[in-house]
Amino acid sequence: MTKKQAATQSVQDYLKRIYELTEDGAPASTNDLARELNIKPASVTGMIQKLAAEKPALVEYQKHQGVTLTKAGRKAALEVIRHHRLLEAWLVRTLGYSWDEVHEEAERLEHVISEDFEMRIAAAMGHPDRDPHGELIPTAELVMPTEESIPLSALRPTQTGIVQCVKAADTELLRFLEGLGLIPGAEIEIKEYSPFDHNLTVKIGRKTTVLGLNITSKIFIEES
Repeated sequence: MTKKQAATQSVQDYLKRIYELTEDGAPASTNDLARELNIKPASVTGMIQKLAAEKPALVEYQKHQGVTLTKAGRKAALEVIRHHRLLEAWLVRTLGYSWDEVHEEAERLEHVISEDFEMRIAAAMGHPDRDPHGELIPTAELVMPTEESIPLSALRPTQTGIVQCVKAADTELLRFLEGLGLIPGAEIEIKEYSPFDHNLTVKIGRKTTVLGLNITSKIFIEES
């Protein structure tokens, strides 16, 4: 990998993480970015200042107030997210990868595929709107569709729904959820809720299991 390619990959990684951390509308802190990227906060601050000085600027940054993406930064972030999620779908559909194997492969490939390759795999798959985890894929025009689902953690007895997406990349967690049948398309019913620890007792098919907030906050449901 050349120095230019490494620099481009680093910028894309920053923009993608900033996008993910600011989806709720709040700025991302340098400490949050440092934790997500496993980089020292001082190095993160230096990169953010560099991105803010780009022409056009890719981020807006104010000390102690966090960082947000500019229009140009958001477009660049959505491009790499589109690459990543299309690649995950392609790896599962075409090469037989499981949903817990694709994240790292897509992380490597997302920086190097051409726009022609992106268009070809999208067309070959019939232009999917979600990846294997159910996460929405930005459109070819780099617009993120609106997610209508709600976190499983928001449901209470006796609500029912269908799993739309799982916002997680952790291999062990994905394997655990697959073992429970908690994958996109699964029908669930809330049986019990504990207000003290926010645990939910969830029925998935014929199985019933207790899930904590760390898991239920990552699973998104369409109410039925």
